[in-house]
Amino acid sequence: MTAMTHDSHEHDHGHDHGHGHGHGHGHGGGGGVLDWDEHYSSEERIWSGNPNHALVTELAGVVPGRALDVGCGEGADAIWLAQQGWEVTALDVSSVALDRARAAAAEAGVEVTWVHAGLTEAGLPGGGFDLVSAFYPAIPGDVGDPLDTLLGLVAPGGTLLFVHHADVDWTEARERGFDPDSYLQVEEVAAGIPGDWTVVASEKRDREISGGGGAQHHVDQVVRAVRPSGS
Repeated sequence: MTAMTHDSHEHDHGHDHGHGHGHGHGHGGGGGVLDWDEHYSSEERIWSGNPNHALVTELAGVVPGRALDVGCGEGADAIWLAQQGWEVTALDVSSVALDRARAAAAEAGVEVTWVHAGLTEAGLPGGGFDLVSAFYPAIPGDVGDPLDTLLGLVAPGGTLLFVHHADVDWTEARERGFDPDSYLQVEEVAAGIPGDWTVVASEKRDREISGGGGAQHHVDQVVRAVRPSGS
């Protein structure tokens, strides 16, 4: 995951390859795009390259449609979705991460629309996605209304899947320069689901991860909600 701050919009169609086993969106401290580019540039690869376990679990048997991957990082989730037949748009503020994602997609032989922008500035179509997926995102809470934006992007009958680390030591996080109060939290998402939506899951769940950034986190907080078909 990468922080969803502001950035210029840069829409790009990539051929993704890859096996996509997962990325994890990482917390890199500051909110700026430059910070995230520096974070990704510090290593040849940050994430495991495998799709996130909760994504694979939650989408088992789901008919593919249009998907948005918020904070796509190095692209593993987006690539996996495309391999399952989804029409994927993947959003991130880090150009370094997106370059890696494009290369992985090209190797995998799948097509993804890559968007270099922050969530609230990307100009994505309201109600345009059957799946809006956000894994471990660092979405600033003071840039627009991120929760309203996420909810508004879900098509009637579509799904919002928001997953974050559970039981995080916020004192330690602040010592590392990451202030959780500045970002949209999974508890806010769970509490902010409209009353006419169907909450399929709002729970803690053990996480399976093979390595890469974030491997020290072993429990997810999973929120999955479905927008009513007629809304």
